[in-house]
Amino acid sequence: MKTLSIVVPCYNEEATVQKFYDETKQWVAKIQAAVEYVFVDDGSRDRTLPILKDMAELDSDVHYISFSRNFGKEAAILAGFQYAKGDAVVLIDADLQHPPSLIPMMWKHFEEGYDQVIAKRNRTGEKFVRKRLTNVYYKLVNRLVEVEITDGVGDFRLLSRQALDALLSLSEYNRFSKGLFSWIGFHEKMIEYENQVRVEGASKWSFASLLNYGMDGILSFNNKPLRIAIYSGIGITLFGFIYILITLVNYFLNGVDTPGYFTTISAIILLGGIQLLFLGIIGEYIGRIYFETKRRPQYLVKEKN
Repeated sequence: MKTLSIVVPCYNEEATVQKFYDETKQWVAKIQAAVEYVFVDDGSRDRTLPILKDMAELDSDVHYISFSRNFGKEAAILAGFQYAKGDAVVLIDADLQHPPSLIPMMWKHFEEGYDQVIAKRNRTGEKFVRKRLTNVYYKLVNRLVEVEITDGVGDFRLLSRQALDALLSLSEYNRFSKGLFSWIGFHEKMIEYENQVRVEGASKWSFASLLNYGMDGILSFNNKPLRIAIYSGIGITLFGFIYILITLVNYFLNGVDTPGYFTTISAIILLGGIQLLFLGIIGEYIGRIYFETKRRPQYLVKEKN
């Protein structure tokens, strides 16, 4: 009998993790497979870990990994994948916004030969502003990055062992799972589902964290921002020369209104703008290289069963 591993990153999910487990267990009972649960406690500050321990005592198929602190969802996903032993792995959130009812369908497509069964949600019920900003972001990302990232596709998916091993072979420190899932390729199947409202608790994603996550997506899979910096620098330089020429003509025709104005403004336009633009973009890439060369582990485990 084949084995299915269900990987569940958790951060302060005491309100939903038991409900998630109870509901998921009902649905996985419908498939012909041995099932293991791999819960990854990402340094929760509530009762998530004690609840996971209670679940593990009652069910030998429940395994948990607890980090020494909060390392972020990308680290939790990686840990779950590294500890999963199944022939296929389902990555799913504990807040029930990813419906466990899709797992039997995912398993069915896996048995048909698909290596990635990807759940794509619609955006029914989302606020208009957030929906529009998300659409703009995905259009921008897909113009810049070397892989295609589909709007509505997140972490919720099934991966075959072959696809999972390919993913684990990518050892980069700065991980952006959406891009990595797309980058490895393999035989894919897309299934759609209705957008689900969070059952209890609040989202862990603030505007700032979403903004940083979006920036990771843009910078992790391309060097086009560096090319944009070059073109922007060329444009600013040309604009600066045109401005200098206009100012120079005005100087000969009308004289100098304010001593030092010409040289000061010219220096600010030509040097300040170009340098700040280049420093910001290059600095971001250098920072990523800095973290890669440190070779620190993506997470530290405090305890596990």
